[in-house]
Parts: sequence; C-alpha cells; structure tokens
Amino acid sequence: MSSTRPTILVVNDDGITAPGIKALMHAMKELGKVVVVAPDSPQSGMGHAITIGSPLRLDKMELYEDIESYSCSGTPVDCVKLAVTKIFKGKKPDLCVSGINHGLNNSINILYSGTMSAAVEGAIESIPSIGFSLDDYTLQADFSHCIKFVKEIAQQVLQNGLPAATLLNVNFPNTHHIKGIKICRQANAKWAEEFDERHDPYKRPYYWLTGVFQVNDKGEDTDVWALENHYASVVPVQFDMTAHHAIPLLNNWKFNT
Repeated sequence: MSSTRPTILVVNDDGITAPGIKALMHAMKELGKVVVVAPDSPQSGMGHAITIGSPLRLDKMELYEDIESYSCSGTPVDCVKLAVTKIFKGKKPDLCVSGINHGLNNSINILYSGTMSAAVEGAIESIPSIGFSLDDYTLQADFSHCIKFVKEIAQQVLQNGLPAATLLNVNFPNTHHIKGIKICRQANAKWAEEFDERHDPYKRPYYWLTGVFQVNDKGEDTDVWALENHYASVVPVQFDMTAHHAIPLLNNWKFNT
C-alpha cells in the first residue's frame, strides 16, 4: 500500500440510504478516502444486469458528512461502471467494496446477487474487490459485530492485493459471537423454487417466488458450514466461468463438420 491514503469505492444493491452501506462506508473511512456510488432504490437480485435501453442519472448527494457520495438511477453494476469512467475518470480506486448486504450471498446466491455483481464488475476493471453480506434481511440489522472483520479483510487486500481476475465473497453469520474467519469454497447448494399462485380482483393469476435453500454438501470446508458454525466465510471468486476441466472431454467429441 502506498504512503498516501488509498481511495476506496463503496457500492451496494440495497440503495444509498441502506444501513448496511452506512456501516461499510464508516468502516472504510478509517482506511482511506471513501467515494460512495449506490443505487437510488433497492436493486436486490439484479445480478450482473446493466442499463442499455434508458438513460442513467448520477446525482451528487450530501447525505453523509465528509464522504463524497452519488446516487445512481441504475443497477449496482452501472454504479461501478459510472464511478470508474465519470467520477474517477479512468484513474481507478485502490479498492472496491460492496455491501454490507442485508442477507447472505453464500453458495449459489452469488449468481443472483447485485452486491456481488458490483464487486465482480470492480474485479473486471482490475480493482481489488470484496463483497460483504450479513445473515440478516431486516432494515434494523446490527452490523456492529462485523466491522472489525470487515476492516481486517479490507486491510489485508490493500496490503497484499489479490490474484488477477479474483475477488472475495465474504459472509457473516447473524451472531455477536463470530469465532473467526474461515477461507472456504462455495458450497454445493441451490434453491428448490416454487411460485405461489394468487389472483387479483379481476381473477387474473399472479405469482410470488418462494422456495427452500437445499444444501447438498456435507463438507466442512464450505461457506455454508462456516456460517452455520459461527465463522465469517471468505470465498475467493473468479469471473472466468470456463469449465477448464471439461475441455479435454469435449476435444474427444467427433464433429461431422
């Protein structure tokens, strides 16, 4: 880390006024110069969506004392893209942190998460990036027990960097007695989804997505195990989705063309 204070981009998917981003920006303020760019409304479940069919708004806000902050009309990924090109003007920040999300983004949830997609976009831009999430979906969530871990993990990334094209997915259990940090792999788990069918006053059907989170993994080296046993889970993530192990198999296929 350089002798000057690092610049830290703070983003999220719960919106610029969410308690989680307030906790994160104040934690990062102790480590460097913070710039916040966040959606103007909740964007949970947006994944890596970007806005291409309508204009984007980026408005400077005076919400937080001594912290430069902007509200964006787009998705979490839009926030990162606009921050890099319009606010930092290509001079990239030293760190991008996303969250702290209200709700877990462990296991397969990373694919749907706006929080993690913002961090992925940071990594695509070659910015060391971390996504933080807490197992509490309420607006009254207490993030105080996470902060020392958030700062410690961020400091490690600032000091040591991350491998190219890699970011961190960090999840916290909902307990004030976190035992420590576990480096994990992503658990083999998925949602068994259902759609609750209801009817409006005109008898037309509509649907609420529901489901049960099914864990098909008994390993004690997974993020699910760590969280169930009151550890903070840290999973290194890559955005190269190539199944490299499948290439030799596919090379044995006989094509007729």
